Amino acid sequence: MRSIGELARDSGLGVSALRFYDGAGVLVPARVDPVTGYRWYAPEQLDEARLLARLRRAGMPLADIRLVLAGWSGADTDLVRGLLRAHLRRLELGLAEAHDEFSTLGAILDHRENPMSASPRAITVRLSLPAPELAAALDAVRFAAGSDPELPMLGGVLFDVEGDALHLVATDRYRLAVARTAVAGHGGPREQVVVPSPLVDAMRALLNDGEPARFAVEGDRVTLEAGERQASGRRLAHEFPDYRRLVQLPSGRPVVVDVPALRRALKTGPVRAGEACGRDGAAQEVSVLRTTDDGTVTVCGDGDGGGDDGSDVGVDRGFLLDALDAADRDRLVLEFGAPTAPLAVRRADDEGTFSLLMPVRLDN
Repeated sequence: MRSIGELARDSGLGVSALRFYDGAGVLVPARVDPVTGYRWYAPEQLDEARLLARLRRAGMPLADIRLVLAGWSGADTDLVRGLLRAHLRRLELGLAEAHDEFSTLGAILDHRENPMSASPRAITVRLSLPAPELAAALDAVRFAAGSDPELPMLGGVLFDVEGDALHLVATDRYRLAVARTAVAGHGGPREQVVVPSPLVDAMRALLNDGEPARFAVEGDRVTLEAGERQASGRRLAHEFPDYRRLVQLPSGRPVVVDVPALRRALKTGPVRAGEACGRDGAAQEVSVLRTTDDGTVTVCGDGDGGGDDGSDVGVDRGFLLDALDAADRDRLVLEFGAPTAPLAVRRADDEGTFSLLMPVRLDN
């Protein structure tokens, strides 16, 4: 007999998924302890669990999965083969429809002369700002900049200046970071420029001496001067997405956390293997966060009790550690919304600087 944790490890299905499929009557354990309620599975159920994992990865509907499992061990395989062929046809049809829709959307964008492929308009910006504040703002967002060559408009940091405020923004789709700092010398309309990541790093290297910084944009050239040193280069010829729409989220449940303690829990606590993501195709290490009634955040693992109400939130462990480091505070506010909503990492003393992490879909 295998415990639920052992079956999860050997089959590729998470413990929470096995609980779900038990409740749905798809893969029912051979025995349930009448006292503890713990589930035990017979040896032959490992093959069923592995089959179920494959069907789930292929996106087969639950009703069809139930029939495939019921007919898998039978002598007549016509039903199973028919169900597999039918699902494959649905996937092919769906892919064809998606291709048509995306082709239409591409034509619409071409007709609108998509600014992402247009030459950057000529703008002129000159700002003066304290070097320590600019350095802190860059440190707060740089970790979230993208590196996907298919999305070059995300491969840098957005400098968004309006009035006496400069917002720095970076995102790689999975996380988004925003920082705000005061500026002087900009009397014109709102202007935005995307500075490529290598130039951002060169600018940051100039800001260690505390000298006043001067930021300028002339046409497609971006320059930062600090004392007698200068970093200059071309801005990205792409339009950054409207980040103000991305940060308009419903209010969640704020929880104050001790950052050193949470960092230790993340580094030593349990992780789940997630799907490959956009950062070099590497597999995610997923930490599952759970909040208790007294406001404590714990890092829980497969087999832990609780969380059946869907309140557990899965996050990429490395991304959360990066966000905690970038926030640079011993105490932070984690704002939990729905399990499918981004997790917000906020400073209690600076509402203009925060980051958002997209949640990782859990098995249940």
